[in-house]
Amino acid sequence: MNKLTKVGCSALCGSLAAISAANAGDLTVTGGADMTFSSVSNQTTGNPIGMGSNYTIKGSSELDNGWAYDLAIAHTNAGAYSAATVNIDMLGLGKLTFDQGSSANGIKAFDDKMPTAWEESWGNGLSTGVRLVSGSGTSDNMMYSSPTLLGTTLTLTYAPEYGSTDTGDKSVGYAGNNNTRSYDATINVNPSLGTEILSGLNIFVGGSTIEFSERNPSDNADQYQAVAGFTYGLGPIEIGLQTNGEYTGIDDNGDDATTGSNVYQAIAYGIAFNVNDDLSLSYNTYEEKKKGRIQSKGGTDEALRFINVTSWQAAYTMGGASIRIANSHVDNAAYGQTSADDRDATIVSLGLAF
Repeated sequence: MNKLTKVGCSALCGSLAAISAANAGDLTVTGGADMTFSSVSNQTTGNPIGMGSNYTIKGSSELDNGWAYDLAIAHTNAGAYSAATVNIDMLGLGKLTFDQGSSANGIKAFDDKMPTAWEESWGNGLSTGVRLVSGSGTSDNMMYSSPTLLGTTLTLTYAPEYGSTDTGDKSVGYAGNNNTRSYDATINVNPSLGTEILSGLNIFVGGSTIEFSERNPSDNADQYQAVAGFTYGLGPIEIGLQTNGEYTGIDDNGDDATTGSNVYQAIAYGIAFNVNDDLSLSYNTYEEKKKGRIQSKGGTDEALRFINVTSWQAAYTMGGASIRIANSHVDNAAYGQTSADDRDATIVSLGLAF
């Protein structure tokens, strides 16, 4: 990690400097590189060697009243801009987070919280086609996080233009879709109340409303997404279970030939085992079913309404280097209905942190 200290920087730039000289803060740079070798059945993979180079710039300082603020800018895969966040810690009043689609706000942070040694079950090059809850998290948004009281934290998230992200200062963004604003609410509870046996238990619930815009007339309506689940860790073992749900807003008069449904429900579970400080093992599943209005795609065949993903994973750490292996399988990827949509993938990854 490279660290630059005493750099007078501010996310407010000129406006703060116009009042007085900015307080000196800290600016740090962290990063890493990931190299992978992928093998996927029923697909033309071409060159199986991949590499991702990533780094994050973080700055932090505080106001005279003790409120702390920080900025994080993430670059991934050869420095491509990814996301930026600004956090303002208001001490006993909670925290404000301004986010440009980092997927860390709202219910998007809960799309798959199952314990894993490396990646989510669907995140290993299989192109599963599962529909994850996203809410406001993939848009430019603002989130308020309450102080944690009795192990409980509440968040409220608002995106003025759902789907719009990476808007520069002094400018506006328009997603050009059928939606306007979105609202998320989540609650995370650690009900341990000081007891050791429950200290590893976390219960989470969240929901999102994505408003339909009448500026684009169609048969659509407001969208709704929800998530609920828990994780529990005891000693070297952690388990988890969650369910996700989505109503797409497409009514009976609409035409959704791609997905053929307006309701989706998923269930996921996982178990992870830390063999020692360096070696971790995990097993995860993610099963999604399309429900509600079924059109021609999938017909009445119940089996074709499911996507099933399973994954075994292992990770071994040696200082700043990590070796990860994932063996995953998907049935009926993207509801494709052919034998080619049943796929297996094996990913071997070497991660280097600096």
